[in-house]
Amino acid sequence: MAGTDTSEATTTDGETTDVLVVGSGIAGCAAALSAAREGSDVLLLTKASKPDDASTDWAQGGISTTRGNPESLKEDILEASDGTADPDAVDTLVENADDAVEDVLVDTLEIDFDETEDGEFDYTREAAHSERRILHVDAATGTHILRPFLNYVDDHERIEVRQDTAALALITAEGRVHGVVSDEAPEGHPIYAGATILATGGIGALYGRSTNPDDATGDGIAMAALAGADVEDLEYVQFHPTAYAGSEAGRISKRSDEDPEQDETFLLSEALRGEGAVLRNGDGERFMGDYHPDAELAPRDVVARAVETEREETGEVVLDVSTLEGEFEAAFPNVAEKCRDRGIEGDEIPVAPCEHFLCGGIAVDDRGRTSLDRLYAVGECARTGVHGANRLASTSLLEGLVWGLRAGSDATGFEPAVVEAPELRDSDPELPERFAAEKFTRLQRTMDEYLGLERDPDEIARASAVFRRLKGEVDAYTRTRTARALYELRNASVVALLIARAASENTESTGCHYVPEANPAGTAGQ
Repeated sequence: MAGTDTSEATTTDGETTDVLVVGSGIAGCAAALSAAREGSDVLLLTKASKPDDASTDWAQGGISTTRGNPESLKEDILEASDGTADPDAVDTLVENADDAVEDVLVDTLEIDFDETEDGEFDYTREAAHSERRILHVDAATGTHILRPFLNYVDDHERIEVRQDTAALALITAEGRVHGVVSDEAPEGHPIYAGATILATGGIGALYGRSTNPDDATGDGIAMAALAGADVEDLEYVQFHPTAYAGSEAGRISKRSDEDPEQDETFLLSEALRGEGAVLRNGDGERFMGDYHPDAELAPRDVVARAVETEREETGEVVLDVSTLEGEFEAAFPNVAEKCRDRGIEGDEIPVAPCEHFLCGGIAVDDRGRTSLDRLYAVGECARTGVHGANRLASTSLLEGLVWGLRAGSDATGFEPAVVEAPELRDSDPELPERFAAEKFTRLQRTMDEYLGLERDPDEIARASAVFRRLKGEVDAYTRTRTARALYELRNASVVALLIARAASENTESTGCHYVPEANPAGTAGQ
């Protein structure tokens, strides 16, 4: 692919680059662009071999702006987080939001955001936003941002994009990160960098039903944690309240050994509710007013739990799009097409909560710096403090963009150093074809059962025991094998164990972490 040929810097111990970015979503692309603008040579590694392997490509609703009122957006973020977001981190986001969007998305990439008949941006509103401030392209904003962004960085003279390449481990020495070992050679290929930026996305593959791609195995979080980096808020796993329910089982991960013919889950953008769609239970009743004064526009954690409760009590919940301000087909053609492809011809679409976003991750500061020297993290794998216990809609793309730009700029000016890299062995025979998939099924079922919308301390303890055994099993195999699927399973088991540990240590129901036993009245986040 186009870009700087970093192989010219290859040594007998590997290769070097000024800045190494791992991940190709909006955060990774922003970091690479920002570092290149500062004059650094950048190597961007990505497991993806096509754009829809990245979570950004799956993002529907849009990207929030402040529309010139950062204080209003800050108040909404803090309110949605149940008062747990870091005010200083939110200040960083809102104060840089509009400039970042205008610079990169409007001026540089020339994204064709939807407009009104008057030629002005057609801002929409989503749940827990107090006003219309969200830029969008239909309900497929992520796709329309990521693909031009990838093309742009791929054509940049200072950036090399290397697809279908996984990072297996960080290279560290005395508390400093010097790059990664990739899977480009059977026993690992060292890539040394002045600074390393992790932008590896979320953890959706840990759950049976998720709005994330199947490559979202928590790689960056696991590698950073294993290297000794601080992680925070991992108990806060956000479930989107309105994913297409499909069949009873819903979407089954490609990693699973279940029936691959099950109906695929897809997101029903929060923008539908922002434009007037309502939720009804199996009795045809609109119910959200009984759970929160903002009804369908309540924070995500509240709506998700309400939907699940009504599904259990009445059999189903549907999103009624007949109440939209505009015609469904015209206002949301992408979502409408997905519905029609699945035989949904009426105005009522069956929905259910689905794993969507990790609010915590690798602990970082306002420049994306982790607790390890020269290691940065941006996007969903990072815990900036912006989201606290619950994320406000359409802030994920914005956070990735803002922190990506800031981290990329800060990560420049360091000289790469060649140090001793981890020795990976690939000496034993390959494992059976379905080995990793079967272990993933076990992991997913445990996460679904014990670490979903509601948690119980005893069940969290059971999950921890399962994950400890699983990690022990996988560690034994990775000592002599470097297969990507095996390392992804290792990463997933590490992150699952970290989530269970964080959930067990937090006995208070807040936002996405809901423990009814800790809150008998059942009013947390309401």
